[in-house]
Amino acid sequence: MKLSYMHLSSPVGQLKLVANAHALVAVLWENENPKRVRLAELLEEAQHPVLLETARQLNEYFAGQRRQFDLPLDFEGTAFQQKVWQALLSIPFGETRSYKQIAEQIGHAKAMRAVGAANGKNPISIIAPCHRVVGANGKLVGFAGGLENKSILLEIEGSN
Repeated sequence: MKLSYMHLSSPVGQLKLVANAHALVAVLWENENPKRVRLAELLEEAQHPVLLETARQLNEYFAGQRRQFDLPLDFEGTAFQQKVWQALLSIPFGETRSYKQIAEQIGHAKAMRAVGAANGKNPISIIAPCHRVVGANGKLVGFAGGLENKSILLEIEGSN
């Protein structure tokens, strides 16, 4: 299956938005590790309706006019990763959670490292807010987009 993509300039660099026919499948970073999120063949399609809507909502978010995204999402991953990514979607705007809190939320209280690994593989950055997950001490740790971008996103949300 081929996927469509477009680029979006943002305060956290150039983002690559990727969608299948019906849903968003990835928001990737400018200096993305190509092994972090594996995708099918990509074709540039700047007029794809899901990508255009994603770009619109992300622009509103970066302008401080959107606190919640309303987009069709299609996560590809293991059952455990899916649980973690769904938990990310439940973290309210402007709040953070620790890896331990996410592990407890999904019923795997001792799986903080596995939660961290799944969080790091989150294909739909920003929309599924992996940037809202911090270390147990509240410090910013590990982020595919870089800690500077994590800080910028939390600043946009007023939680940094």
